[in-house]
Amino acid sequence: MSTREDTAYETLRVEECADRVVVTLHRPEARNAISSDMLAELHRVCENLEREPRLLLLTGHGGVFAGGADIAELRRRGREEALQGINSRLFERVRRLPMPTVAAVDGWALGGGAELAYACDIRIAGPNAVFGNPEPGLGILAAAGACWRLRELLGESVAKQVLLAGRNLDAPAALAYGLVMDVVPAERLIAEAHTLLDRMARSSALALRLTKLVTDAPGAHPVADDLAQAVLFEGRDKEERMTRFLEKNEKNEKNGGRA
Repeated sequence: MSTREDTAYETLRVEECADRVVVTLHRPEARNAISSDMLAELHRVCENLEREPRLLLLTGHGGVFAGGADIAELRRRGREEALQGINSRLFERVRRLPMPTVAAVDGWALGGGAELAYACDIRIAGPNAVFGNPEPGLGILAAAGACWRLRELLGESVAKQVLLAGRNLDAPAALAYGLVMDVVPAERLIAEAHTLLDRMARSSALALRLTKLVTDAPGAHPVADDLAQAVLFEGRDKEERMTRFLEKNEKNEKNGGRA
């Protein structure tokens, strides 16, 4: 898999492949805290992926996903900045990217860092991953999605344990509650994330896009399923994939069930 590193970023490391983009949060001096510069650069990544839809792998540098938002910047923000939804608009944009997104999390994912991970479609974790939202201890709330995304992801009881009681979820707890898909050794985390992306990349890109669109649509409705399926039923990709499947089955039957 050939990759090209885009060097036009200061707070991110961005590798571009034909079917995916790998983004590493890279502010080692601040535990990859999410600053205004990082937000601007993540918006650029989103713009790129909206223009050319590909899978996204999001991770952090140095054994930390993101220790939170930049507190010095948060302290300077007032009502007007809060109403602009500076962090929440970016995380919602990540959520709405056309192709699936995966967060590979090891170490701390706190505050805004946790909320960025929550905005991804799938999360996998290293053994040292810790998710938490300590915002009330700083006199604010988790206003970039955690107050409602955690309820959707974990249920009301566990969400309130995290948001109100300050409970951190370590890797085993995150796995038990379904927040992460798997927990793997730290040295294999990125490789396992790529294995997951490889599996998705073998699927029809259009089918993935429409499945994500229907799954994320508010208020399930069978008409949405029907319309999306109608588009896929008319596609050449569906015809070719099903033909290969049937031909393979026919060949196996002729060989007595042997592949």
